[in-house]
Amino acid sequence: MRLEMRLKEVLKERRLEQKELAQMAGLTERTISELCTNKMKRYPKDVLEAIMSALQIDDLNILFRIKGN
Repeated sequence: MRLEMRLKEVLKERRLEQKELAQMAGLTERTISELCTNKMKRYPKDVLEAIMSALQIDDLNILFRIKGN
């Protein structure tokens, strides 16, 4: 099993661009891009908190899913 970030889907559902989220969360566009493409191996707590705050999310299950093999 592996953990997969759903950020790209969440942004699409909310009709937001990666650049907009980066500005709202005070993060770099590169960080958001790496999260959207699941290239990031670790998820820094401060980054997740900034995204959750910007998107007004209070449940991490919205941002992640568990994928089988």
